[in-house]
Amino acid sequence: MMAIDVKICGLKTFEAVDASSTGGAVMCGFCFYPYSPRFLEVEFAKKLTSRITKSVKKVGLVVDAEDSWLQQVATTGIDWWQFHGKEAPDRVAQVKERFGFPIIKAFGISNKLDLKLAREYEEVADLLLFDAKPPKSATRPGGNARTFNWEVIQGEQWKCPWAIAGGLNISNLNSAINVSGARMVDVSSGVEDGTGEKSSKKIREFLTTAKSL
Repeated sequence: MMAIDVKICGLKTFEAVDASSTGGAVMCGFCFYPYSPRFLEVEFAKKLTSRITKSVKKVGLVVDAEDSWLQQVATTGIDWWQFHGKEAPDRVAQVKERFGFPIIKAFGISNKLDLKLAREYEEVADLLLFDAKPPKSATRPGGNARTFNWEVIQGEQWKCPWAIAGGLNISNLNSAINVSGARMVDVSSGVEDGTGEKSSKKIREFLTTAKSL
């Protein structure tokens, strides 16, 4: 069995960044969506990304962002985008051409019909991320500690790499992998002590668990 690749998202502190980048994460994610409790200011984000080795990819999460905001975020040292809004395929292709960064496109999933939308991005995105749909009261599209039915993507074949997210933690990671067939996962709330408050201990435990699968 191959070890599971892990992206740790929503990092806000030096301790959490160090635990992720030295613990085996393949990607470190930083949130640039102002309505999220994990939101980062551009200048502080630069300090966080500067601690990460080149072998670990640095991902900037945005939601339906204008070019002016993307230009600011691009100065932080990221080398991937994560689009977590309603960005159309044409918009994904446009930003990819303009900035030259690979793009993760996230989708809220609850049934097979939701996968039809994801199919429209296979040619323009570099990685598809299947997440749980947010509750109606949510102020953000992800990071809500909710899982989705992993059987929805079981056996599906995609033209580009893909990963799962949504409510993952060390207790359900094995089941999530076995049911979905995913070889990469994205975790945020599952390695926190409180909303937006990453635990270095939980990050290391999650990465160790992923390595063992």
